[in-house]
Amino acid sequence: MAAADLAPQELRVLVAVADEGGFSSAAARLGATQSAVSHAVRGIERKLGAVLFERGRFGARPTPAGERAAAHARRVLRMLQALAADVRGADTGEVTGRLRIAAFRSAALHLLPPALERLAALHPGVEVTVTVVRELGAGTAGEVAAGRADLGIATFGDPETVPGGLIGGMLLREPYSLVHPAGHPAPRSLPLVDWAENCGSYTREWWAAQDWIPPATVTAEDDGAVLAMVGSGLGMAVMPALSLTGAPAAVRIADLGAQRPYRAVGYVTTAELAATDAVRALIRILRSLGGSTSERAKPQLRAV
Repeated sequence: MAAADLAPQELRVLVAVADEGGFSSAAARLGATQSAVSHAVRGIERKLGAVLFERGRFGARPTPAGERAAAHARRVLRMLQALAADVRGADTGEVTGRLRIAAFRSAALHLLPPALERLAALHPGVEVTVTVVRELGAGTAGEVAAGRADLGIATFGDPETVPGGLIGGMLLREPYSLVHPAGHPAPRSLPLVDWAENCGSYTREWWAAQDWIPPATVTAEDDGAVLAMVGSGLGMAVMPALSLTGAPAAVRIADLGAQRPYRAVGYVTTAELAATDAVRALIRILRSLGGSTSERAKPQLRAV
């Protein structure tokens, strides 16, 4: 029997066990018995010819094959939902349905709101959920690849390429700037405040060449905490423009000069979701706002 013979309910079982980490909690989510879920998983494994979960006292942990199977299952189930919405839209001309977005913090705060405001005005039938994802490891692109998001707002490396298996495009390139406590006479002499998401492949080479930037002595959970610490006089930071939107009065932002690094920000989705009405509508809006958003994200700079 081929993998194509998996029924939608079997896909739902597979996703529930992967998400919940156990048969009992998956059964509760599905309104089924534990034995029915366990039986269904064994049947799915026979059909696919692979062990999908490691069983133990810890519950049911997806194997690498299970992770891949769950990602495919989420994406297939999502396309079944999109199919119904798009077919209705073909008759009515309305764009409806769910739209799940994964975005890193500063994009969720400063890039998405105007786009979602326009989307709501143009297509009120689209139900949007936004999940803030740390741009570490697989990041927002990983949420799309795993089938947990329809579209991700992601940072691109250098060269500016879309992660494998996904499609997407650039929205803006944001410059990095120096941010320091207002009124400090020698900001480059201050200790460095940083956070884990800040220095990617696009800044690492530039960062290593700056002999005035010390190793971080203060680390924070996110860019908002970095700004608060800098404003409190704990140090200086090197941050991208989106993170500096609406920076507090207690900090000053300085231009790093012609050789300053940039961060590329774009969207990623799957080829099949890119053809759905809701995702296409949001991509059109993001592209139309990309230039103006980039300009709006630029802080007022001065040289130091």
